[in-house]
Amino acid sequence: MRRYILALLCVSQFAVQAQTPPQQPKLIVGVVVDQMAYEFLYRYMPLYKDQGFKRLVKEGYSCENTHFNYIPTYTGPGHASVYTGSVPALNGIVSNDWYNERSGASVYVTDDSSVTMVGGNGIGSKMSPKNMVSTTITDMLQMSNQSASKVVGIALKDRGAILPAGHMADAAYWYDGASNAWVTSSYYMTSTPSWVQQFNQEERAQKMMNRNWELLLPASVYTASTADSVPWETVYVNEPNSAFPHYMNFNGSSESIKGTPFGNTLTAQFAMAAIKNEQLGADAITDFLCVSFSSTDYVGHAYGPHSMEVEDTYLRLDKDLGELISYLDTQVGRENYVLFLTADHGVSPTPQYMQTLGVPAGTTTEQIMLERMQSALRSAWGDKVWIRAYTNQQIYLNDALLQASGKTIDDAYQVLYQPLMDMPGVSYVLQINELATSTLNASIKELVINGIYPQRSGDIQILYEPYWFEAYRPSGTTHGSHFSYDTHVPLLFFGWKIKPGTLHRNVYITDIAPTLADILRISEPNACIGNVIPEVAGVR
Repeated sequence: MRRYILALLCVSQFAVQAQTPPQQPKLIVGVVVDQMAYEFLYRYMPLYKDQGFKRLVKEGYSCENTHFNYIPTYTGPGHASVYTGSVPALNGIVSNDWYNERSGASVYVTDDSSVTMVGGNGIGSKMSPKNMVSTTITDMLQMSNQSASKVVGIALKDRGAILPAGHMADAAYWYDGASNAWVTSSYYMTSTPSWVQQFNQEERAQKMMNRNWELLLPASVYTASTADSVPWETVYVNEPNSAFPHYMNFNGSSESIKGTPFGNTLTAQFAMAAIKNEQLGADAITDFLCVSFSSTDYVGHAYGPHSMEVEDTYLRLDKDLGELISYLDTQVGRENYVLFLTADHGVSPTPQYMQTLGVPAGTTTEQIMLERMQSALRSAWGDKVWIRAYTNQQIYLNDALLQASGKTIDDAYQVLYQPLMDMPGVSYVLQINELATSTLNASIKELVINGIYPQRSGDIQILYEPYWFEAYRPSGTTHGSHFSYDTHVPLLFFGWKIKPGTLHRNVYITDIAPTLADILRISEPNACIGNVIPEVAGVR
């Protein structure tokens, strides 16, 4: 009998030891939800299931007051900031696109003409992280162990996969609808692994598109949204209005799946395939999987954050997220991985919707603003090309022409200031090289300065009033401002030794990378300006 009791005690002790978390997590999973405002975490909470967002909030640690500390709040800078622990002023990612004064052309954030697409049949996707001038937390993990870790980035958007994975990644994969395939570039490999080829051959996207996008639940429960079809929502070709169902017939290209919640489902499925086939988290050496869910951004731009489409997309993402977490529990072990979830930016309510509520709001366009600027300068100085480019609410003046004409940036600013301030919705017109000494509100000044990388930024910055922006289409909405609806995002940590809890003090998105570095006991990225969140990192 005594021998039997001792045996039971030994088995029990072994079971406890087997469930003890390792000294370091075997896998870090970074989840970035594209265009997820903080309020989405709770607005749809009554309809979320127990396995996804609810589980992260209940069992994880939630930093409730997390903000971006720069502008513009766009996808490229957002992903770079999360993983570098830095701001555009230091990591160089000032936007999704910017003007190159040397070449006189626009530069896309992950453009790299020295590489080629791998895994697809298109001529695009010549992409790499070379435009990001600083390291990422994923780079630092690789540097800490002579690249013994595996680092993989996954997103429908190339920039959502490439920037998080960093310079030293084993792979970054994004979805090319023209090729109907997950692709990469020669920066990482000469051919895709057999498991990626097999995944693409299964034609999952094509099969998902052979059905309409219907509401997941009865329409009556979507009480957090406006009516199904309202004037400010985008109406796509072959649809009579913006109401459900949305038609998704496959016509040879699966690119349009990105604008539906099924793009997120495809992403989650590919992420689980990567975990299995790359054996992420299978040994004692920490690996890193970066996953960005991009479809929320496409849907949000088209329909606005108060639409039934956005609500349905988040309910379906909740299901996808729950499946991913459950798969991690089974494949890696609940105590062996850390998952963090955040967003690359928030989103503005649709201005037309705000107007119906009596709230000041409106839109203009880049073209209207540029014509106003050109007219003012030509009236003052003659019919010449005084402006080289206008993008990201920044004016790039023709420096060579100014110098030849005996003019300065300050002269141009003096000419442009009042005509621009007279435009509806404009709140500030700022001379970028004078920001440090300007009388601008200190909190706004810091956000603007943090977004300026001199080699890639313009000469004059325009800021708008709340709920005003430059629209690129007559419907839907966008993001990018310094207002809380664009800067306030969720931040949750879950798994390994993370204890449940809630933090209400202010933290910044730049605090994620140093917190992960502290958990992993490695150096933070080289341009990191964030601080460790001790309530999360003090888990050991």
